[in-house]
Amino acid sequence: MSSEEKEDCECATPQAESSPARGPERENEEPDTENPEASRMKRAAAKHLIERYYHQLTEGCGTESCSNSWCASSLGFSRMDNNAAAVKALELYKVNAKLCDPHPSKKGTASAYLEGSALCNRKMNHRDVHAVRDNFKDVSYLTEEKVYEILDICGEKKDYSPLIRVIGRVFSSSEGLVQSFRRSKPHTKEELKSLQGKDEDKDEDEKEAAACSATAMDEDSPTSSALSRLGEGSSGENDVQKLAPDEVSVDIEAVRRVYERLLSNEKIEAAFLNALVYLSPNVECDLAYHNVYSRDPNYLNLFVIVMENSNLHSPEYLEIALPQFCKAMSKLPLAAQAKLARLWSHYSAEQIRRMMETFQQLITFKVISNEFNSRNLVNDDDAVVAATKCLKIVYYANVLGGDLDVENNEEDDDEPIPESSELTLQELLGEERRNKKGPRVDPVETELGIRTNDCRQPLISFEEFVNEPLNEVLEMDKDYTFFKVETENKFSFMTCPFILNAVTKNLGLYYDNRIRMYSERRITVLYSLVQGQQLNPYLRLKVRRDHIIDDALVRLEMIAMENPADLKKQLYVEFEGEQGVDEGGVSKEFFQLVVEEIFNPDIGMFTHDERTRLFWFNPSSFENEGQYTLIGIVLGLAIYNNCILDVHFPMVVYRKLMGKKGTFRDLADANPVLCQSLKELLEYEGSVEDDMMITFQISETDLFGNPLMYDLRENGDKIPVTNDNRKEFVTQYSEYILNKSVEKQFKAFRRGFHMVTNESPLKYLFRPEEIELLICGSRNLDFHALEETTEYDGGYNKDSRIIKEFWETLHLFSEEQKRLFLQFTTGTDRAPVGGLGKLKMIIAKNGPDTDRLPTSHTCFNVLLLPEYSSKDKLRERLLKAITYAKGFGML
Repeated sequence: MSSEEKEDCECATPQAESSPARGPERENEEPDTENPEASRMKRAAAKHLIERYYHQLTEGCGTESCSNSWCASSLGFSRMDNNAAAVKALELYKVNAKLCDPHPSKKGTASAYLEGSALCNRKMNHRDVHAVRDNFKDVSYLTEEKVYEILDICGEKKDYSPLIRVIGRVFSSSEGLVQSFRRSKPHTKEELKSLQGKDEDKDEDEKEAAACSATAMDEDSPTSSALSRLGEGSSGENDVQKLAPDEVSVDIEAVRRVYERLLSNEKIEAAFLNALVYLSPNVECDLAYHNVYSRDPNYLNLFVIVMENSNLHSPEYLEIALPQFCKAMSKLPLAAQAKLARLWSHYSAEQIRRMMETFQQLITFKVISNEFNSRNLVNDDDAVVAATKCLKIVYYANVLGGDLDVENNEEDDDEPIPESSELTLQELLGEERRNKKGPRVDPVETELGIRTNDCRQPLISFEEFVNEPLNEVLEMDKDYTFFKVETENKFSFMTCPFILNAVTKNLGLYYDNRIRMYSERRITVLYSLVQGQQLNPYLRLKVRRDHIIDDALVRLEMIAMENPADLKKQLYVEFEGEQGVDEGGVSKEFFQLVVEEIFNPDIGMFTHDERTRLFWFNPSSFENEGQYTLIGIVLGLAIYNNCILDVHFPMVVYRKLMGKKGTFRDLADANPVLCQSLKELLEYEGSVEDDMMITFQISETDLFGNPLMYDLRENGDKIPVTNDNRKEFVTQYSEYILNKSVEKQFKAFRRGFHMVTNESPLKYLFRPEEIELLICGSRNLDFHALEETTEYDGGYNKDSRIIKEFWETLHLFSEEQKRLFLQFTTGTDRAPVGGLGKLKMIIAKNGPDTDRLPTSHTCFNVLLLPEYSSKDKLRERLLKAITYAKGFGML
């Protein structure tokens, strides 16, 4: 033992030297509740026996060839580390195992122990008490008052080393930290015994004697830690029964005040840093192997206390301390993660942002300080993965703490989406499908009982959780593989979609769609071999340009009825009488033409608001539900085939597609005039009933302008709207406009959409606003970004005369002319997800000066540009080409 350990052992009680033969008597004795002194002595004796077992396991008795198998001096004894020895010592004490007598060379320690214990039983003089208090070796956990007491004493002496030692001891010990900064409440004597391992009677003599007994073993020794852990297990269980799901037993405000006072001192701050380095590996081990949280839920206090350190994001922590702590925190079980999220959801936006920035800074630091590539994947970096898992807890705290709407959910479809009539690949091979169909759900969401889409307004914006440096180095093909395989030893960032930007998630969705297409293709080939039938591996549509709606929708309706699985095949469109081969460009034009026809107000399926330029379902449309189902299929196919559509829906449509009903708040986007009227009704200070004279009956017009009446409540025409029920009126009105009036049309539309996307990770990865971006593309057309990323072929380069003149001409085009150019070159007038900078356009030389017009391969975004002799001729030829472009031919 070290000299410090010997000094600590000098305060044992004489009874501790009892013979092991008395073990059975010890088990049969009943606790002496009447005599506190006797009870204290028994505890001291038990503590000393456990220590003797511990020293026997670690040092041995000193006798050569000892016959005791649980003695380090015996032959064949397997050495164990201190933690294992401490746990084993407790077990040996419980079963009354054999205890060796110390060898004469070891008896000096025992006699010193006895002499010291006699001194402890006598009342200590004032000088002894002061010495102990100045050393603070008896402090095994901290309170706000104790910290200030030590700080004052250190301030008087201008020596902060005692406080630094106490912080190092407590903050490096999981047991000490878990017990620290508990919320004040009246404790019973039994609770104090379990928390502190000693009595705290009002009599000063007994306090001093108990303090001396507590120092019988060093607080930092593994034996003492194990004892503390047992005590916490019993007390923690009782504490949790009294706590709400979003409460912990730590006094968070006290922790913040302590950090505020101590972190200004650089030496004390270093103590926190060093303690965290020592603490984290032990915590990780406790959570990974000892299942400590299930035994003591108060273990969560440790993470709450550490995360209140406002300096965690400083450079000193980023190298070792914070990565190790994140790895420990990532081992928290699901229930503990959910509780932390509930607790942190009550924090302010500034506190959530601080924690978010702490983990984001670690991720960014690790990304930029390493060279990640396809061989050195960022997925294999433990620190980045652990920090991302910790960031997920903060993310859901941000969601929980925001403006939630968990009630207004769309009902599931009455009829399940029809399964494929064909056999699956697994069934053909005699295997069952491993993964059932249906969207993936994050387990944390399930534990919390919320979804990201339930949050209307988070505490801090979702965009702040995106880490751009990580997105730049992420190998999405590899990450998607890990996402689908779901192995424990490979982490996929797609399981934490909040950290990915829309471009990266879109790439993951692209891989998912393509692999599903290839899978359907393989199944078709195998099916044809088994059945002997020749089947089409593609979703082939042959349409007439003048009858595109009739041809396309009839064909899609047949497929949806006969075999919906064919909708997941790769789309191949052929225009009758045209020679174009569909490598993507023909499909783009097909979707564009279909959308133009469907949303034509003359058809009457959708209404168009001239003010907002948005479309909405026509509640009095003559079209049947099947037509809306087919439109939903078209929208799903556009996503599935990576095509952008020029559709203009209000955001509430995408929220409804993701399972949320429309509410009054959505009217601001869908019908701003009505929203403003209802808002004025809510804010009206006069008498609503007398001044406005409105009832719970509303009117609307059909296609022919005829008024239609609808009662928001039964006999609504007889129920006046008053100041008391106007909120109900507004809620019911919004419910009718956004949900009930278009219920049939929207359900059919959603059903068609889900026919294509039901097995896709679409709902798992994207929020409603990102779904809109996915379908419609970006509205921001930055042609300078396009110029930066464009490549050249056939003899052109960025310094060629014609290329310089081309970009000068294009930048001078009007907004409408620029959209026509995009339509001509790429097949759509919208920018892809991420903007035009993500569009890979190629300008290739198409011969010398000529009168021919420029041409394009929309499948590959290639512009074939002759080398015109002048800038004016270039402008004239280009404008004519983009203005009158329609149809496909072979070049």
